[in-house]
Amino acid sequence: MRRILLIAVAVLVSFQGAVTLRAGTGKPSGLMTDLVEHTETVWSGGYATDLTLSDLDKAKGDFQTVGIRSFRPSFSWIVPGKYPTTQTAWRVILSGSEKGANDLTGDVWDSGWVEDNRSVSVPYSGKALEPSRVYYWRVRVRTDNDGESGWSDIKAFRTAGEMEEYGTPAYPLVKEDEAPKSVMEVAPGCWLLDFGRDAFGQVRLTLFSENGGDSVRVHLGERIEKGRVLRNPTTSVRYQQHEIPLKRGLNTYSIVIPPDKRNTGPDAIKMPDYIGEVLPFRYIEIEGYDLKPEYGSVTRQIVSYPFDNQESFFKCDNTLLNRIWDLCKYSVRATSFTGLFVDGDRERIPYEADAMISQLCHYASDREYTLSRRTIEYLLERPTWPTEWILQSVLMAWNDYMHTGDTRLLESCYGILRAHCLESLIEQDGLISTTLREQDEAFLSSINRKEKIRDIVDWPHSGSLGLAPGYGGEDDGFVYSDRNAVVNAYAFRALTLMGDIARLLGKDSEAVDLKAKASKMKASFNRSFLDKKNKRYKDSPEDPHASLHSNMFSLLFGLVPDKYRRPVTDFIVSRGMACSVYGAQFLMEALYDGDASEYALKLLTDKSLRSWSNMLEVGSTITLEAWDDSFKPNQDWNHLWGAAPGNIIPFKLMGVEPLEPGFSKALIRPRPGDLRHAEMSLPTIRGNIMMRIENTENRKVVTVDLPANMEYEADLPEGFTLEVKDF
Repeated sequence: MRRILLIAVAVLVSFQGAVTLRAGTGKPSGLMTDLVEHTETVWSGGYATDLTLSDLDKAKGDFQTVGIRSFRPSFSWIVPGKYPTTQTAWRVILSGSEKGANDLTGDVWDSGWVEDNRSVSVPYSGKALEPSRVYYWRVRVRTDNDGESGWSDIKAFRTAGEMEEYGTPAYPLVKEDEAPKSVMEVAPGCWLLDFGRDAFGQVRLTLFSENGGDSVRVHLGERIEKGRVLRNPTTSVRYQQHEIPLKRGLNTYSIVIPPDKRNTGPDAIKMPDYIGEVLPFRYIEIEGYDLKPEYGSVTRQIVSYPFDNQESFFKCDNTLLNRIWDLCKYSVRATSFTGLFVDGDRERIPYEADAMISQLCHYASDREYTLSRRTIEYLLERPTWPTEWILQSVLMAWNDYMHTGDTRLLESCYGILRAHCLESLIEQDGLISTTLREQDEAFLSSINRKEKIRDIVDWPHSGSLGLAPGYGGEDDGFVYSDRNAVVNAYAFRALTLMGDIARLLGKDSEAVDLKAKASKMKASFNRSFLDKKNKRYKDSPEDPHASLHSNMFSLLFGLVPDKYRRPVTDFIVSRGMACSVYGAQFLMEALYDGDASEYALKLLTDKSLRSWSNMLEVGSTITLEAWDDSFKPNQDWNHLWGAAPGNIIPFKLMGVEPLEPGFSKALIRPRPGDLRHAEMSLPTIRGNIMMRIENTENRKVVTVDLPANMEYEADLPEGFTLEVKDF
């Protein structure tokens, strides 16, 4: 039996992780405007400058800032103190000058004291803000433990040149200079520079030539073979060669990365001019240069969305699991190079499936939400072709709400989100079919599509172009028919969440309609797909074949009656990792939700070909698009949809998830399996949640350090106790 525990104690203990805690300092911290924290920074060409926002009116040159696009933005902050401190009131002032903010004059807006515990996504209710103007705001709060706080530090932001009632802001892309980790002469006059990890970037070299007129050949690549950069990778692994004519003396050369027609087409996300084109590479080989490159003479300029590496932390007694977490966390930053979640470097196109896994991994790694939100909005306007991925947009929008507590995405996109529930494709029996129902122009227009959508299940699926000879796909032999179990499981989940969204937004009649459709679909789903004799789910009503996918999605999305949960879970376990790296996200979630956490940990740390361990073994430092080159001959080595452990470890193994929107209540449900020790820092919009698990014969304790203004509910494994302490 499990016990629900609600325990609070206050004991100071130490924390082993090397992280910067976002704890209270007697005044609110971590101030965000429209979910952006670093609104005051000015960049130039991707590098932070010493300029202030006010300097831009007089400064000359090309500068980048965060532009707040909403006439009435929202404000968020971290309440000072720790659990069980609760905010009881807040006051925000907004000024048109830094002097006004220093003098505590809210000449634009003074909310006055508001008796409320809301500290995330608090709406601004003053007059509409003006475009291209700098504003300054501060907040102070009252709490039940400490009374009235001090005023926060001043937070400045600049509004965009063009504004609207609500618009998601964006950081500019940023650059970071890196020196190689090692330099080795691999042949006479040939130097191999290893930067330790793959990254999207550019190259700057400082080289010497006594007389000029000679040249060096520079090879950039993601893989090496026999100590040299691999010249002819057969997959989508990247390689480029550049010839650099040398001038006399010591000179600096910047390599211009040429655009690749495969990932700069009309649907690809383009790199902005202030950054320029990039290439993913880990290694540089300089050929034809007699002098050893000195430290700092060769620089890789990494490009990414701003990322705070100190926000998250995970460490346990399993070395392999630590390496897998590190691989996945690093992949989050490395693949953010376009400012949207894309499918890697082969196409650089946003896809819903990539985006949903990327979204969850990003939430687990950094206190940053605009990258996910902008990608959701992009995909609602430009959806891709798979049926299930259209439906995923509703799930992503709900994830956004649960992690931010901000309803504006749901409000502004409600109509298109409901269209993405695909109600036009529902048959009389309550199930969805993309083949029996006509996908007419009106339907396609409602979801912003011109071409028909098709079921996918997993990718690549059986018979897909480009599979290795004799390989049957990643869909576990799924039997496709007019009524598809996986599609309908997704549709049920989307309808259920859409009903919750409608009720949240006060659309009660629509909520009733959506819930009724979901209820009818669930009943029809179990009549059509549940094989009661064998206690598992079939792929189609007409064929007895049962795949991993039909069962894991049925379990994960709440379609399985209680008496069948155990046998369905057992069937899922029996299939092993019979899915792609994308499908692994949902397999791992289903295993943890289906009380098979020990087996889930076994899969996380497996060392077979179909494992994250294999990604490390082959030499990748960003997660792969497929388990191995043999499964997808054109795979790339920089695909975030392969990073499921990046969110599964904190949300499922450590078991910390938002139980109520904006993490106002956290679920503490650790499932450590046979790990003896584990600890983490999880960023949330309210501050970091710290956790330590001790799992030995003599001590089974879960210790949690929660930020202020957050509640929790705990569900612990048998024999464990919970302590809530200030680390």
